[in-house]
Amino acid sequence: MSVAPIARERRPTLRFLDEIRSFAPVHLDTEVDMTGVRAHRAAAHAAGRHYSTTSYVLHAAARVLAARPAANAAIRGRVRPRVARYDTVNGKFTMDRTLGGERVVLSAVLNGLEHTSLDGIQEQLDRFRDGDPETMPEFAGARLLRRLPWPLGTLAFRAGVRPLRRRSATMGTFAVTSLAHRPVDGFHSVGGTTITLGLGRTADRPVVRDGRVAVAPVMRLNLTFDHRVVDGAEAADVLADLRDALETVKPADPPADPAPAAGEERG
Repeated sequence: MSVAPIARERRPTLRFLDEIRSFAPVHLDTEVDMTGVRAHRAAAHAAGRHYSTTSYVLHAAARVLAARPAANAAIRGRVRPRVARYDTVNGKFTMDRTLGGERVVLSAVLNGLEHTSLDGIQEQLDRFRDGDPETMPEFAGARLLRRLPWPLGTLAFRAGVRPLRRRSATMGTFAVTSLAHRPVDGFHSVGGTTITLGLGRTADRPVVRDGRVAVAPVMRLNLTFDHRVVDGAEAADVLADLRDALETVKPADPPADPAPAAGEERG
């Protein structure tokens, strides 16, 4: 037996978990027929492009939440709670990385996803996953939290995530986390946002089409919502809209994007 202080690399995770204790999580799940997404990925691969399942979910969820501002929100306060509804949709995603020999979860926020193309989202995911978190400016805050003494680090973390005006940039307005690379069918997570999406693996399963049993690639899609901000009916609508968006992806046509404003670049 050995007892040692918690690794510094895990300090940001512990502070995050302490911060989300006030959440009131409720869990929903559904199954998504990923036939269209799989066909689109195959066509893209043949054309020399690669898209991850996380990219499709970030892309679709951003458009769903842009149409449902009640869920693209955050809450703060217990005595006099206030709710902020955001004009932009920022998606947080998680990564499994090893730092200093310690396996940890890192997260990054992609801003303005309601106006970002699927290609733009994938490019950003690739940059984060291929980059070095010890040098990337986006992880400067996490590096600082590892160095600061515990009390100062806690204060710094709270100052960064608690103000509603900062929350969308530091925590995102929704979160996506995936364990699809392992034999995990589904899981529920609290990502510090009103809506958190958990992605399980996509596996061939029996489905009923036109009264007949067929085999299709199916993904378990889990949604955790903060009951302080929205109720179950609104969260169920978000989940249903997201499932519909993923199931209607066409092989030959990438998901549609709004035209960027004048002088604005996608992604």
